Amino acid sequence: MNRDLEFDAELLARYDVQGPRYTSYPTAPRFRSDFSVDQYREHASLGNEDPNPRPLSLYLHIPFCSSPCFYCGCTRIITRDRAKAESYLARLQREMALQAELFDRDRRVHQLHLGGGTPNFLDLDQLESLVDTLRARFRFADPGEREFGIEIDPRHADPEYMAGLARLGFDRVSFGVQDFNPEVQRAINRIQGVDETVALIEAARASGFRSVNLDLIYGLPKQTLDGFADTLETVAGARPERIALYSYAHLPELFKAQRQIHAEDMPSPALKLALLGTAIERLGAAGYRYIGMDHFALPEDELVRAQDAGTLQRNFQGYSTHGDCDLIGLGMTAIGSVGHCYVQNARELVGYYAMLDNGRLPLAKGVALSRDDLLRRELIQSIMCFGRIRYAEVERRHQLRFGEYFAPELVRLEELARDGLIVLDASGFEVTPRGRLLLRIVAMAFDAYLARPSEQAPRYSRVI
Repeated sequence: MNRDLEFDAELLARYDVQGPRYTSYPTAPRFRSDFSVDQYREHASLGNEDPNPRPLSLYLHIPFCSSPCFYCGCTRIITRDRAKAESYLARLQREMALQAELFDRDRRVHQLHLGGGTPNFLDLDQLESLVDTLRARFRFADPGEREFGIEIDPRHADPEYMAGLARLGFDRVSFGVQDFNPEVQRAINRIQGVDETVALIEAARASGFRSVNLDLIYGLPKQTLDGFADTLETVAGARPERIALYSYAHLPELFKAQRQIHAEDMPSPALKLALLGTAIERLGAAGYRYIGMDHFALPEDELVRAQDAGTLQRNFQGYSTHGDCDLIGLGMTAIGSVGHCYVQNARELVGYYAMLDNGRLPLAKGVALSRDDLLRRELIQSIMCFGRIRYAEVERRHQLRFGEYFAPELVRLEELARDGLIVLDASGFEVTPRGRLLLRIVAMAFDAYLARPSEQAPRYSRVI
């Protein structure tokens, strides 16, 4: 992939349409309620029978938050009642037992990630119990071969908490920041000081964490170019190994908390684009490399090395260096990817509890991938991670003629080439510096589900 990045405001505005984020293909809205637990068991069993079975990645969803952040569209439960965590953890342990039965012990866990919600809603004793149960149910890889990650709300942690996480084996952490500007923080109901956040970053490093990520959002209410530039300067000065820069999707008709945000406080489309441009300029000047959609990393980071080596993957946690794993999702609404299928747990706590209390895996929907799905997933992965496709490689792996199989897609690619998003020739195509911020648009050319107007179209976020 060409590593240069060109910010073209006119082009971005023209292509700012709704589209999938491609953390999976088919995307989550295409999962089906008639996908059965028996089908899931079959995919897990086939993986066990492989002569070289895939290692495992575990994702645990901790849904609780002490207070609502008005921008948030995640599945979460707002409560200050800590006792609710105990009931949830009891069900999580039941789910771990049911899932562990499906996977041979020689399939070692290479990755563990806790997301939310707010994973640090749990205290250290609860987290220790959680990790001990996982260790008893699954076989962990040796410390040097695995990574344990966790998302942390800095308002509810301290240096002692970070040291405790390190003792439990966590070595990667993501801190939510969004924006340090006080006016923006008041507008989104998330008051968070710079000093407390920087102190936690320093505590994480002192405790042995090998990677720190900070989450930022552009397009929030009350954001200005000068204010966001100050946030970017502070963040870059803290030197996190990774920075995730997300576009705020304002969908108050879907997310109740967002109705607390005043429409007059929202930045105009032109200002939102300018905020993105400022971020790209400032982070680039600070030495961060644009990995792909939303993600920046320092040159020595594992994501950069994986992209250079051709091993980078994209999944439900974003870009990953562990794309060779089967992903087991644990907790309400968690998504898993095992063999050639995706599954998602019940989205409501009542349903999640009821299925586990009856001794059943809490799967609510899923999808088995067809041969065409697998082919298109491979192409979309290549676009999102490396920005290129070579026809001969695809033809050799899948025994097909690219020009015949993807004749309609090639017409769309010619349109993208005329607009300068890609360079196209007889051997394949590569995303240009102007097109790198529009990877989703290029990937959408290969999404067969978007070309089915008879189906009810799901609601996706905007590309920019």
